[in-house]
Amino acid sequence: MANSKGKNTVTAVEELAAPIAEGLGLRIWDVRYLKEGSQWFLRIFIDKDGGVDINDCESMSRAVDEPLDRLDPIEGEYILEVSSPGVERELIRPEHFEQFIGADIMVKMIRPIEGVGKEFKGVLTAYEDGMVTITDHSGENTVTISKKDAAYIKLDDFE
Repeated sequence: MANSKGKNTVTAVEELAAPIAEGLGLRIWDVRYLKEGSQWFLRIFIDKDGGVDINDCESMSRAVDEPLDRLDPIEGEYILEVSSPGVERELIRPEHFEQFIGADIMVKMIRPIEGVGKEFKGVLTAYEDGMVTITDHSGENTVTISKKDAAYIKLDDFE
């Protein structure tokens, strides 16, 4: 029940938050509604060209707080957090992959891939219909994986 409720909550919050973010010159990177310990967290990740700072997070938090209370998509108490997706941001949506084709990424698979292992790095060379193509830094080896088989796929901005 928490999963389907969580998904509905995320969709409702995204629909509410996207125009608010746009009005502030921001865009929604991701929304997550999850339980950690005994607490529920609603996390809104925002982004903009050049990156976000604490003032952007504070502005978004203030701007979305009252509309969230009016919409009331969540039963019970939760903690609202607004933040940047960070430098090593996780690529989640198709538009994230399309935006970062040519970027260095790091991948952690749910199960190891023969000849590649469970964790590897490379360049994101293609994304289509949930299939992610990564070429190693030598340019000699290419692997295509299903996004759903990866524990995560993140930007690798640190060499």
